[in-house]
Amino acid sequence: MNAFEIESLMDEEIETHHAEGEGPAQALHKVGDAMPAFGIVAVVMGVVHTMASADQPPAVLGEMIAQALVGTFLGILLSYGLIGPLASIAEQRVAESTKMFPVHQGDDPGEPERLRTGYRGRVRSLFSTERPSFSELEEHVRRVKAK
Repeated sequence: MNAFEIESLMDEEIETHHAEGEGPAQALHKVGDAMPAFGIVAVVMGVVHTMASADQPPAVLGEMIAQALVGTFLGILLSYGLIGPLASIAEQRVAESTKMFPVHQGDDPGEPERLRTGYRGRVRSLFSTERPSFSELEEHVRRVKAK
């Protein structure tokens, strides 16, 4: 295979990897987006139950209304405080793992992972936490030239 075919194949593999990894994150986002609606349903059901008990004393009605409002609170809390951030973390992990793909094209398999410079110098596309330092990269290039 020539270099263009290999690069095309690698690009397709990157797209497939990214699409597969985004599925769970998107599902979490959808669940998180639906949680406030579940809270609204809980409030409506609580209000209906409260209205059916309109002959009860105000203390009992107040407690019933408070219970209904807990449903809204839980829906919003779970959406924005738990599920939404989990979905964002999942998206970030997929993006991080996908960014590593272009770097490995054409690399020497004997090199440590963080020193691989990548096909056509794509090392700059890495996040700063994964990118080798200037001195590490310089040393790697010198070793490659020496071979």
